[in-house]
Parts: sequence; structure tokens; C-alpha cells
Amino acid sequence: MSTRYIAATTLLLFCLAASFQTPSAEPVTGSYLEHPAFPDFARRMKSRHGFGDAEMKQLFADVTRQQSIIDAISRPAETKPWHEYRKIFMTEERIKGGADFWKLHKETLDQAATTFNVDPEMIVAIIGVETFYGRITGNYPVITALATLGFDYAPRRRFFLGELEQFLVLTREESFDPKNILGSYAGAMGASQFIASSYRQYAVDFDFDNQRNLWQSWPDIIGSVANYFKQAGWKKGGLIAIPAVGKEKENQSGIVRKGKTAEFRAAGFVFSEGIADERDVMLISLEQPEEYEYWVAMHNYSVIMKYNRSPLYAMAAYQLSQAILNARADHAR
Repeated sequence: MSTRYIAATTLLLFCLAASFQTPSAEPVTGSYLEHPAFPDFARRMKSRHGFGDAEMKQLFADVTRQQSIIDAISRPAETKPWHEYRKIFMTEERIKGGADFWKLHKETLDQAATTFNVDPEMIVAIIGVETFYGRITGNYPVITALATLGFDYAPRRRFFLGELEQFLVLTREESFDPKNILGSYAGAMGASQFIASSYRQYAVDFDFDNQRNLWQSWPDIIGSVANYFKQAGWKKGGLIAIPAVGKEKENQSGIVRKGKTAEFRAAGFVFSEGIADERDVMLISLEQPEEYEYWVAMHNYSVIMKYNRSPLYAMAAYQLSQAILNARADHAR
């Protein structure tokens, strides 16, 4: 769900969005009302959700293609080597910010951790990675971002048209003005950076005011991140990843391969902690300036990757969570 690398959503959404027939065409210079694919999109919004012709025209009359959005999604931060990517998030300011955030919202974090059975440091770290604890939530009109990517970004056109549909339905459900919602270049929203389909599926009203507000309600934000992890299969207190040393050098970054612990031990990898031979794990390779470092990742690591499917993102979130946890422990001494 990251503003930098949008997570994969459910098969249902892909199947739903696949029914949009988007003709190949040169980008229009006016509003998206002129785009050859817009009439089909408008018809489907009307038949599925009751959006009238006048309403759709009013919504999209001044929505135009933004090249900066296409440019941004074409160069995600996850293309950086690990030693550069890590520096973005593992800073003293972000670690201290996480400890301060935890102190400020301790009661809500405790409640969310208990309700959803999720480790609180992981909730804090996700919000820290995504938006620096709500400081950076995006300045793009979400309707413009999703329209630009849905109508004019060929590699993921169907996905983003589906998200545009979900966004319009979401704003109706939550009584938001769709033209006033800001988010990332990829349409992720709020301090948790949920895309529209995730917002509708996982966001919770944790302050019980009859609205799920991921911009202004910290109970809703914290509860929604916790609920996302619960629904994704998080195991509270479970190992996430441990360092490994190998005789063989893997000259690639990311997930090298998956298998049983015994298979990696047989290949010469040594782990910093003992884990059962039959445990399913992933070998993660991370690029440092002179060599690659290795980690063995467990189930909870794959859960983080459901939030954002980049292995680098998952490692950054995990390491930030541990640094925040240590900062709190140091402060308590």
C-alpha cells in the first residue's frame, strides 16, 4: 500500500476491472470526458453503482492527464539498492518519531494490538514508513492520479480503473468530496496510505463516529493498519526475519528462493537463531556497496509484503519496528 509501490489487491478486483475495455489511444489534451474510454467507464459506474451522467460529467470536467504522475510511478524507490533504500527510513529522526508516536498514542495502540492481535511496533513502523507518522500523505488529487493511471498508464490500466471505481464508491460511502481528497501519485490515501479497494475492505471505525477517516482520526488509522495485518494473517510475537551467512554468493537482490529451513542449511547457510528444519522460509538477499547480505524470512515477513510487495519495503518496515522498540526500551531505563 505504499505511496511508492502499490501492493497487489484481490483477484476479485482484477476480475472486476478486467471488464473495462480501454481502447489504445493517444492521450487527450482536455479533460477525461474526452477520453475514448471514458463513456464505457461512465456507463459501468451508472449500471453498477447508480452514478448518473450529470454526476460523472461534473466529477471529471476538470480532471486532466498529469505526466508527473506517469513519471513518478515509473521510478519507484524500490528500484534502489538496499543500502540506499534503507537510508530513507532508518534515520534517527524517524526512529525517535516512532517512539514519540507510540508514547502519544499508547492507549490506542494497546487497544488495537489486543483487538486485532498484532504487535504494536509493527503498526507504528508501517505508519512511519508510509507517511512519517502522518506528516507526508501526498499532494495529488486522488481522482486525478487514478484517472491518469487508469486511462493512460498502459502497464496497469485495468488495475487503476478498478481503483478509480472503488474510490468513487468509497467517497460516497464515507461522505467525502471526491474532488477534495489528496493522496500519493498512485492514489494511496491517508496516514496509512490505503488504496481505495483496501480502504473499503480493511479500514475500521475505531473511534466509533460512524466514519472511517484515515487522515484525521488516529484511532481509525491505527485500528485500520492493525486490521489489515490481522486479515493478512499476522502471527503476534512471531519471528519475522533473522540474519544468515552463506558460503555461496547470491548476486541478486530480493527474494532469492523459498523452501524449508533444512534446504538452506544443507546449502551452507548458517542462521543467527535456531529454527526448525521443516519451517517454510524465504532467503532474502540485500545489496550492500561491496557485497550482498542475507536474511531468512518467515511467515510474518510475507504478511508485510501484502501491504507492499517489495522485499526491501518489508525489511525496512521490520528493521524500523525493531529500532523503535529498542528506542522505547532505552528511554525506559
